[in-house]
Amino acid sequence: MKPVNIGILGLGTVGSGTARVLQDNAQEISRRLGRDIHIAAVCHRSEEKARQICPDAVFVQDPFALVARDDVDVVVELFGGTGVAKEAVIKAIEHGKHVVTANKKLLAEYGNEIFPLAEQKNVMVQFEAAVAGGIPIIKALREGLAANNIRSIAGIINGTSNFILTEMREKGSNFADVLQKAQELGYAEADPTFDIEGHDAGHKITIMSALAFGTPVSFESCYLEGISKLESRDIKYAEELGYRVKLLGITRKTDKGIELRVHPTLIPECRLLANVNGVMNAVRVDADMVGETLYYGAGAGALPTASAVVADIIDIGRLITAGTGNRVPHLAFQPSQVKAQPMLPMDDITSSYYLRVQAQDEPGVLGRIANLLAQEGVSIEALIQKGVIDGTLAEIVILTHSTIEKNVKTAMNAIQALKEVKSPIVMIRMESLNGQNG
Repeated sequence: MKPVNIGILGLGTVGSGTARVLQDNAQEISRRLGRDIHIAAVCHRSEEKARQICPDAVFVQDPFALVARDDVDVVVELFGGTGVAKEAVIKAIEHGKHVVTANKKLLAEYGNEIFPLAEQKNVMVQFEAAVAGGIPIIKALREGLAANNIRSIAGIINGTSNFILTEMREKGSNFADVLQKAQELGYAEADPTFDIEGHDAGHKITIMSALAFGTPVSFESCYLEGISKLESRDIKYAEELGYRVKLLGITRKTDKGIELRVHPTLIPECRLLANVNGVMNAVRVDADMVGETLYYGAGAGALPTASAVVADIIDIGRLITAGTGNRVPHLAFQPSQVKAQPMLPMDDITSSYYLRVQAQDEPGVLGRIANLLAQEGVSIEALIQKGVIDGTLAEIVILTHSTIEKNVKTAMNAIQALKEVKSPIVMIRMESLNGQNG
C-alpha cells in the first residue's frame, strides 16, 4: 500500500522527537497502520541539522513551498506561535493537505477559522499533542467519552507551574527562587510569563472546553490568573488545613452557562489530582454515565509529545481516503451542532474560598470580619488565627463554604476598608472535585 508522505515544519524539541519516533518505531507503526509513514520533506532554519535528523528527506527552506509539494500528504506543523505557523497551516489546508499540529495557541485563538476551512476542503486537522503532551486526552474527549454528557474538566496542564508549586510546598522555598531553579533545569523559559501567568493552561482548557460542550473555541472568554503572586505561607497554611495548591484549568457546564477559568486552586489532599507533582500533568473529567476519570502522564518533552504527534499521523493514515462524514469531527460534535453558549463571568461562578487577612490584634476585629462576610451571605467553614506578626498584626485564615464569587469580593472590599486591616487580603479559590460539583 502507498506510504503516507509527511512534511515536517520545524525540527526543534518536538519535531526532532517526531522524526526519532517515526524512525525507531517504523516497523511497529507499519504493523498498526498497514502502510509506511515516510518523511518526504522537512523545513528548519538549519539545513545541517535537518539533514542530520532526516537524511532521506528533501530539505525545503520555504515553509510555503513545503505545504504546496505534491509529494506531501500530511503537513506536521511544529513551528509554534501564530505568525508563520498560522499562515502555513491555512495554506496547507487550501492545498488539500491534512494537518497535524502541537500548537495550542494557534487552535485556541484561531480554531474557529481553521476548522471550518478544513471541513470545506475535506481534510483533517489533528491536535492530540496540543494538550497535555503524551496524554491522550483529546481522543478521550472526542471518542472515548462520546456517549456521555460531560459535566466538568479540571486539569493540571502546565508542568512548569506544577513543578514550582511542588517545590514551594515540599521545600518551603519562595516563588522567585524556585522559578530560577526551574529555568536552570530547563523547565521554564527565560521569559516564563506564558507558563506562570496561566496563558499556556488557558489555551489548553479552552480547547478541551470546546470538545466537551460542543462550542466554538473561545479563548477570549477564559479567565487567567497565574501563580507569580502566591506566597509560600499560603501553600503551607493550605497543607496544614488538608489542602494542596495547584494551578488548575477548569471548565464546567452549569444552568447559567459555561465556566472557563485558570487560577491557583486549593484541592483536598485526598484527591488524586492533588498528588500530581513535579512536571507531570493530569486531567480529571466528570461525565454523567462514566463518572470520574483521570488521565495522567508526561505533559511535555520530546518523545511523549512526539508520541501524540505520530498517533495523529497514524489516525490520518487510517482515514485518509474517507470523506468528512466518516471522520471524527474536529470539535467532537457535528459542525452544525457546534454552537455558542453563554460563558459565565467570574463574578457569577460558585466556589469555596481561602482568605488570608492581616489585621490589628485587637478585641472585636474577628467579629467584625465575620459579620461583614455574613452580610453578603458568605458562610464560614473554618476561621483560624495563625499567629501574631511583629507583636501587633494577627494573621487570620478563613475557609468559606460554597458561595457566589461576587459576594466574596464584596465582603472582601468591606473587610479591606476596616482601619484594622493593614495588608491586601489574599484570596485563593477552592474546589472539592467531588462528583458533579466538580
